[in-house]
Parts: sequence; structure tokens; C-alpha cells
Amino acid sequence: MSTEKKDYKSLPVTVEKPIPVTYDLGNLSVFDSNVLDKNALDSSNAKREESIKDLTRDNVQLLINQLLSLPMKTTTDSVSSTMTLLQLPEPTTELPREKPLPKAKQLTKWEKFAAKKGIKSKVKEGRKIYDEASGEWVNKWGYKGANKKLDSQWLVEVDEDVKGTEKELVDPRSLGRQERKRLIKKNERQQKKNLKNNA
Repeated sequence: MSTEKKDYKSLPVTVEKPIPVTYDLGNLSVFDSNVLDKNALDSSNAKREESIKDLTRDNVQLLINQLLSLPMKTTTDSVSSTMTLLQLPEPTTELPREKPLPKAKQLTKWEKFAAKKGIKSKVKEGRKIYDEASGEWVNKWGYKGANKKLDSQWLVEVDEDVKGTEKELVDPRSLGRQERKRLIKKNERQQKKNLKNNA
């Protein structure tokens, strides 16, 4: 095999092919449907490597020529350097996925029930509501949430229906906290139940 290196810089930038190649610039690809010379690519041929390099060089040159015809944009990356960007078109060749499609998630007990009964999910509302007393937007729940508004009141009105009963002596502020804790525990139990059903 010859050890002489070919000077590719001296070769012309225009490449002629009997059958025009097709491009997928979005994927930076060239598809060459021209017939290959069997003798040039035979393993017994001493110039086999050189033939492959020449063929590769010609196709890469064709790709570069096409890329240089695309719209260009020059940006200043820093004070001393600039970047030239090419706007690639949308890919035309569909490439296979690297990983398989994710498996469909199993429906929760509620989702199965809702589908069976034809219940549609409510449109999500914002997390904040307007507090007229403070004149600010506050969270509905969570830290400083509107659902904890009762906890910070120094004076709480007792409902008419509990007056004169044992519940009259119960602090309504503690009831609000207990109710939230009860709902949190109920939600945790439901989540565990759903995980168990899915497993």
C-alpha cells in the first residue's frame, strides 16, 4: 500500500456525479445511489482505502456545498470572536428511536371510575386568589395559604348551630388544622392504595 498522502486541498470544490445525489440537510446526510466500482472496493486491491476516501471526500464536499447555500447568520459571541450559524431545514428522513416507546401508564382507581361514569376533569384554575382584606394575591393553600386564614384570627365567630352544645367550647381554629391533617392522611392512604393496585 502506498504511504503517500493525497493533498485534498488542491482538489476542486465542484463534484460531478452520473446520478445526482439526494440530500437530507436537516440530518446532515447525503444519499449516493451511484454504482460502486467492485474492483476498486475489493479487499485484494491495494488502493481500496484510497478509493473509499475519495468517494467519501466527494460526497462530503457535495454536502458542504449544499450547506453553504443555506441562509447564514453571524452573531457576536464575545468581544473578540464571532459565530456563523446555519439555519438547517426540517429533516426529511425519519430516524429510528434510540429507546422503545414508553409503556402506557396504568389508570388509577379514580381515573377508571371517571372513565366508566363519563366524568370529565375540571379545568385547572390558578393557584392564587385575591384577598380583599390585604389587597394582595395569595395562595389558595400551602405556605400563607387562604385555607389557613382562620388560624391567625384572634377572634372567631361561632356558628349558630353549635351554640349551646358541646362543640361550642371547641376552638374553630384547631378544627381547621385537624381537618387539613385528616385530608392529608386520607390522600396519603389513597396514594398507597393506588400504588398497591398498580403493582
